[in-house]
Order: sequence, then C-alpha cells, then structure tokens
Amino acid sequence: MPSPKTSQRTAQALQRVAGLFKSKGWKVLAGEPGSTGPDLVVRRRGKRYGVVLKATSEGRADRVIPLLSQAVLEARAYALQSRGSMPLAVVHVDHAPRALTANVMAFAQEFAAEVAVGFVSAEGASEFRGEGLEGLNVSAPFRPRQVKGTLIRTDNLFSDLNQWMLKVLLAPELPEGMLNAPRGRYRNGVELARAAQVSAMTASRFLQQLRRERFLLESQEFLTLVQREELFERWSSVAPYGTPDVPARFLVNIQIGERVQELLNKVEGNACLGLFAAADGLRVGHVSGVPRYICVRHMPRFNLATPGGNPWNAIQPFPKEAPHVLLRVAKFPESTFRGAVRRDGVMVADVIQVWLDVLNHPTRGQEQAEHIFRKVLRPLL
Repeated sequence: MPSPKTSQRTAQALQRVAGLFKSKGWKVLAGEPGSTGPDLVVRRRGKRYGVVLKATSEGRADRVIPLLSQAVLEARAYALQSRGSMPLAVVHVDHAPRALTANVMAFAQEFAAEVAVGFVSAEGASEFRGEGLEGLNVSAPFRPRQVKGTLIRTDNLFSDLNQWMLKVLLAPELPEGMLNAPRGRYRNGVELARAAQVSAMTASRFLQQLRRERFLLESQEFLTLVQREELFERWSSVAPYGTPDVPARFLVNIQIGERVQELLNKVEGNACLGLFAAADGLRVGHVSGVPRYICVRHMPRFNLATPGGNPWNAIQPFPKEAPHVLLRVAKFPESTFRGAVRRDGVMVADVIQVWLDVLNHPTRGQEQAEHIFRKVLRPLL
C-alpha cells in the first residue's frame, strides 16, 4: 500500500506529465483510480499511447532504472490488452542530472527498444524516445543543486589541478587521442602524484576530498571513481558561463587554417584550439558556423615588440570585419593545457574540457555538449 506521501508525489507527477502532453497538442485522458489500465491515455495525429508512470524523489540510477523496468513491463501488458494502443513507460524524478538522463535512456535503448519511454523531472527537463514523441523533449538550464538553502561547494573538489587529476583517473577509459594523460592505474596518492606531475600533498588532499564526497571506492586495489553521474553533474557546475571573448583577425587574410596552426605551434603550451573547433579536431563536432576558438593561458599583448618576434602580432584584435578567431582565457589553465592533445598538427583541448567549455555557450553549446556526452563520456558512467 503506497504511503500518502508517495501517492501525493505520483499524483503531482501525473499532473505534470499530463500538462506536458497537453501543452504539445496531445489529447489526454486520465485513467480511472484503482483501475488496472494505464495511468494516462494520450492521442495525437493517429498516435495513441497508454502511459504508465512511476515517480521517485531520488535521482539515482539504482532507483530510477528498476522503476523504469517495472513501468515498461506494465505498459507492455496494457498495450497487449488494448487494440491500437502503444506502450509508453515514464519515470518522473525531482532532480535529473544530465548524466542520469543519458544513462537511463541508454538502458532503455538496450533493454526495452520496443517500448516508448520518457524521463521527466520536476525542474522542467524531459526526454522521450518513441514514434511521434520528439516534440516533448525539453532541456532545462543547469542550476547548481542546493542543500538546506546553501549551494554545494565545488571549489575544493574542482580546483584547477583537481580537475586535471580527475582526467588522469578517467584517462584509461577514454578512447585514444581524446585526452593527453597517462593511461595507468594507481594504488595510492604517491603513484597518482607521480603520474599527474603534482605534489604528493596536492594528490593527498584531492583523494581526501573524493573520500569525503564519497566519489572514491576504497575496496578496490586501484583508485576507482564511483557515483559518476553525480560527479559529472557536480563537475558541470564549474563550466564557464558568460566568458568575455576577444574577436581577432589575421593580418594575412588567406589560408586561415594554416595561420592558426602556425600561431599555435609558436605558442605551444600557452594556447590551443578550444570549444567547437576543438570538437571538430577530435572528430566529435556537431555545430558549424562558429569562429575558431583559441584558448590562451593569459590574454596576449598585441603589437608588442619582443626579442625573436611576437607571434601574436600576426593578428589584430577587435576588427571591424567578422573575426577569424575568438580568444578566450582558460578558466582552468593547468587542466586545459596539460590535457590538450595534438590532432592534425595542432594542439586542441581534450574532450572533457571541450564538454565543459561548450556546456553554457549560447550558440548551441548544450547541443554540442550532449553530443559529446552521448558519443564519448557516457561509457565512463
């Protein structure tokens, strides 16, 4: 017998899901209380679904996936009893990290491909997979999670060098060429410090923080990251937002790709291709038409005479014409430039850095980030 609190949560979830369908032009019929049929029946343009909904407050894979499995079985059974009705299993949660959504939809694709599924959060995000359901997908803007009115602190765990060490721990699980980092396994902080080329104290503090946040599995022989959906959600909270970029043009207005490569090779270690251009270099590009981004350690000084020549004199900042490149100071330079990889003769930011940097970009950044997550990062979970 469900508790009153559980029943209230389910009723609110049903109301929210019904409202979502209605707002997209679907006709919605609620199931009879206590009946053995679906919770909702929705119809639009010849499509008819029997909806079975499950609700939980916990946005965790070990809670959501069993509920989804139960909803799939019930929706399939109801569809067999109802002529012309297709099954749709929906799970509603209070908070849905992006990583959890990707994990749940991947599970549904692998084990319940014949049943339409939906994943809805109280925050306004929704993702559906099924015939005619594409218009129900809604991306909610990222909001840092709060505990008792106070923002979760992310500064310690996701400091510049800590992000680099996270990349080092994840590197063996990433495809070759996506991240410039050792691909080993480490038993303790000393081994991690040696591989990451940081001090033993820095590595020790980092591991203490992981333990405190319960992201480190102690029972394994090697250091192992766990609770990764939550880890990546927390990591995304430090993604750059509203960063001022400096537009620039090359003085020689030909063969821009070669000019970029020549410039980056001269300032290697202090600059690399970033964001959408780096995604293209890593073969995970999804957005076109954005000027090339160059991530720099410090904003260069232009038109400055230096011994041996100043390579930045080849470009003019704030041009009147459309820019060839956009310069952005890396928010986390150690993590950015230590992880950068050489692709096609030019240094580009690693795949995790690109995911973070495009996440809040106004020009289809979230779309590019989700593409990277599906193609490369989801297997890490």
